[in-house]
Amino acid sequence: MLPDLRFAIPGDIETRTGGYIYDRRLMQELRQVGWSIEHLRWAASFPFPTLTDIAAAGQSLAACADDSLILIDGLAFGALAELAESEGRRLRLVALVHHPLALESGLTAAMRDQLAQSERRALRMARAVIVNSKITAQALIQDYGVRPEQVTIAEPGTDPVQIAGTARKARNPIPHLLSVGTVTPRKGHDLLVEALARVVDLPWTCTIAGSLNRAPETAADVQGRIAKHGLTKRIAMIGEVSDTTEFYAQADVFVLPSRHEGYGMAFAEALRHGLPVIGSTAGAIPDVVPSSAGILVPSDDIAALAAALRQVISDPAKLRLLAAGACAAGATLPGWAETAQRIAIALGRLRA
Repeated sequence: MLPDLRFAIPGDIETRTGGYIYDRRLMQELRQVGWSIEHLRWAASFPFPTLTDIAAAGQSLAACADDSLILIDGLAFGALAELAESEGRRLRLVALVHHPLALESGLTAAMRDQLAQSERRALRMARAVIVNSKITAQALIQDYGVRPEQVTIAEPGTDPVQIAGTARKARNPIPHLLSVGTVTPRKGHDLLVEALARVVDLPWTCTIAGSLNRAPETAADVQGRIAKHGLTKRIAMIGEVSDTTEFYAQADVFVLPSRHEGYGMAFAEALRHGLPVIGSTAGAIPDVVPSSAGILVPSDDIAALAAALRQVISDPAKLRLLAAGACAAGATLPGWAETAQRIAIALGRLRA
């Protein structure tokens, strides 16, 4: 029997980033409710694929029968304008967009223009578009020509977390800060180190958990800043970890000054664990983190970030108040079954 859905994902599905976790859990949940899914494993070079990798993606689509339902992760979909145009009339293509490719940090102007133009062309061929937040939906409708009726918003799910109490004190005698995110320009770890350097008079420690290999130059820059400010004994960059649960459980504050987030799964995870959040107002973060659960500052504003850190670290009452807000906000977040159900409904309209 032919599969109900083919899901094309570039790179290793086990990669520990928000987008890959979303894809992995979505596939798992859809299968649990009866969907037959074929995983199309595409090259990891996207969104800047080689000609060989484009040809391989084309061959995998060419092998699909007419009218096959194909869900393609946006990391690849937006980079395949010509392929989408050539196959989009024969196949039922659906884009899963975590955030527009051109909004990634560290791109040149030429690269941003190239990605925006390609993604705009590719999205014209999508029968439906799945996004993870209202802000991403707005961007695609306003800037990429996607029709509102094409869009389904399916926020990432979270898993339940058992928390003792709703307004507890700090878990450590010295406040411990946790930052979870791949060390890339977009995540803003350079801003975090510079802000922490302005509050060295306060007691704190910090763990940065996230891959150091996806943007080695950025990781080296952050490590250099830590050494420059004499913070090597207070900030630990531990690289990627397979399970962050215990790190959330042992932290007092979550901090990640991202320059953009299509959703911000690490922020949602922090709320589930009842952690006060310090972050930026970039992208969808304000939709995830209410004012009762954290302090959000303008993107790239080191002074404001330092002030937020100082406020939370030095004021136990403020920390307890935000922890209570985080617990309340975390309890309202959707589970993965709800996320998959929304997507299943959208895909089901095309499968009939």
